[in-house]
Amino acid sequence: MKRPIHFEILADDPEAMGAFYEAVLDWEISSWGGAEYWLIKTGEEGTPGIDGALMGRQFEQAVINTVEVESLAETLEKVTAAGGKLVYGPHEVQGVGTHAYCADPEGNMFGLMEPR
Repeated sequence: MKRPIHFEILADDPEAMGAFYEAVLDWEISSWGGAEYWLIKTGEEGTPGIDGALMGRQFEQAVINTVEVESLAETLEKVTAAGGKLVYGPHEVQGVGTHAYCADPEGNMFGLMEPR
């Protein structure tokens, strides 16, 4: 059974949304490597929950959950065999692994990550 490991909130103004979530939920927001991508720390290590990120609105969907898989290639084959599709990727996330965005048969997007 695969579990979500990361979420992304897509926004027209990610920096403003970062300030919003810091003020409302006490999340810690930090720039990641100078990219237009901000990491979200939602709680302390070892406590329930997952961390995420803010990014520009590259896709219509507002929130995308990423699931860790052992083999990205095998899972992508399962996605298409079950009626889903590859939307973007695969691409390397430096120091993390290989990632791809997919959509289920109804168009709901999700991410897949094969760790390094």
